[in-house]
Amino acid sequence: MLKDVTFGQYYPADSFIHRMDARVKLLLCLLFMVGIFFVTSFAGFAFITVFLITLIASSRIPLRSILKSVKGIIVLLLLTVILNIFFTKTGTLLCKWWIFEIYDGGLYFAAKMFLRLTYLVVGSSVLTLTTTPVDLTHAIESLLKPLKVIKVPVHEIALIMSLTLSLIPGLIDETDRIIRAQKARGANFDTGGLVKRVKAFVPILIPLLVGGFRRAEELANAMNSRCYEGSNKRTQMRIMKLSWRDFVATFIALLFFVTVFVVYGMQSKWATADVGWLYINGVNWLYF
Repeated sequence: MLKDVTFGQYYPADSFIHRMDARVKLLLCLLFMVGIFFVTSFAGFAFITVFLITLIASSRIPLRSILKSVKGIIVLLLLTVILNIFFTKTGTLLCKWWIFEIYDGGLYFAAKMFLRLTYLVVGSSVLTLTTTPVDLTHAIESLLKPLKVIKVPVHEIALIMSLTLSLIPGLIDETDRIIRAQKARGANFDTGGLVKRVKAFVPILIPLLVGGFRRAEELANAMNSRCYEGSNKRTQMRIMKLSWRDFVATFIALLFFVTVFVVYGMQSKWATADVGWLYINGVNWLYF
């Protein structure tokens, strides 16, 4: 079950996305996260879906790896959908039972939030699956270099983020081994009430914490034995350089999201304009 978590894992492949500069990928991912909240219609989400399918196909990442990342937040997605359905009271009342009321506006808003969260996870998964933790560290450090002027420890911050990403797969594997070992000893994690299940996970958390501290100590000793001294006079074995791939990808992404922002900004004007060609069965699909 825990092996389904793909966050922090790198999928090696020889693709256009893998060869891009990590700094460009990181900036475009941030742009995607911001731009997804400007999409207000299902037609726009269909546009985003085509974009993501094209992105995943060009990265040569198996679709099951992307779906595993979404599977890890399925509980959060369901909780978000349920809360929005029952607490968003806009539009036409569809049904009412006891104190619960469901409006069509709540259903629309819940569906849009579901798509936003799903696409956010998919976009960030493409970034981590096509970029090694080392490249991400160098990208973050390079982008934050201007903050060194105000004495911000940029290298240390990037190193912490890199170590966090690199240790996540190891902790997931160790947790899975501990769970299988406890089940072999007769432990049961799938039955009983909530309190019983929480107590059943205590024998997992203790060895997991011990193993995490052991890994941290081993890593610290390894860094000390190699005379690591922080960011003082450090160099990089591979210098990051922009290529034609980065310019092409940036142009395509900017063109895509400029279109999204223009559509969002022109919404108030088009709402009062004659756009009959956008109506199908009485529904304005541009803003539905």
